[in-house]
Amino acid sequence: MSLYDDAVRVLKDYPHSGDSADRGTGQESLCQEYLDHLTGHPDGMWKACGAGHLTASALVVDPYRGRVLLTLHKKLGMWLQMGGHCEPGDATLEEAALREAAEESGIPGLELLSGGPVRLDRHPIPAPCHWHFDVQYAAVAQPDAVAAISDESLDLRWFGYDEVAGVADESVVRLLEHTRARL
Repeated sequence: MSLYDDAVRVLKDYPHSGDSADRGTGQESLCQEYLDHLTGHPDGMWKACGAGHLTASALVVDPYRGRVLLTLHKKLGMWLQMGGHCEPGDATLEEAALREAAEESGIPGLELLSGGPVRLDRHPIPAPCHWHFDVQYAAVAQPDAVAAISDESLDLRWFGYDEVAGVADESVVRLLEHTRARL
């Protein structure tokens, strides 16, 4: 199975089990937009697709201490979850999200929450591309996890759950809310 095929499968299964937390939030229609994009763009998994492409991200959480690890994105200057572009070596979206989370956090041994993606978030990005169709997961870090700043970050910091709304945008706040509902 290709990464493209895996993405279509993941999206067709989303939201999982009729998750009532996502009803009325636009997640179902957004999911259909993702599927339509992939149908119209066979290269829609890759950064080279100028119309937009899927990305994979993971919010790193430490539920034992009630905190979340955010990265101060070098290009955007915003506190965000770990994530980025899919690469040819990624067999699945989960693998891409977990790879990005480990690379950007420096934390080995992260484990994705079961149940597939936590949320979807489509956002505009600067040219030459137009959209990121982000498939958002959550990854659990052990309480003794030590983070290390990557080349893609200006900073990396743990924030208490109640601090996230003061530093991050609504997309990250919603991702945290949905992640906490799954913990």
